[in-house]
Amino acid sequence: QVQLVESGGGLVQPGGSLRLSCAASGRTFSDDILGWFRQAPKKGREFVGAIRWISNSPWYGDPAKGRFTLSVDGAKNMVYLQMNNLKPEDTAMYYCAAASSDYIPQKSSEYAYWGQGTQVTVAS
Repeated sequence: QVQLVESGGGLVQPGGSLRLSCAASGRTFSDDILGWFRQAPKKGREFVGAIRWISNSPWYGDPAKGRFTLSVDGAKNMVYLQMNNLKPEDTAMYYCAAASSDYIPQKSSEYAYWGQGTQVTVAS
């Protein structure tokens, strides 16, 4: 059974940084996609970015471009989302998700497995 567990969220001031982690277990992910989404109160789930496990090739959604960086540690079965220059509008619950796909899915419905989320709050 696939299990994804996020960690690393918290309260940070505007301009600060956080690194979110996603621990993946339950199978060999090899060619799978590990993605990050976020959901703010009263809003839909938004694509942040995704990375192909085997090639470590990231793809970023608009909120992440220029500020966030995705990486994979295959030996530890971990995916990281480094977030820099955080803004109040980045406040949301952040979710890790996994998909099997030939391309990088950007819709939440295309991801079969989800973690429970980790809260990120950016405020002074």
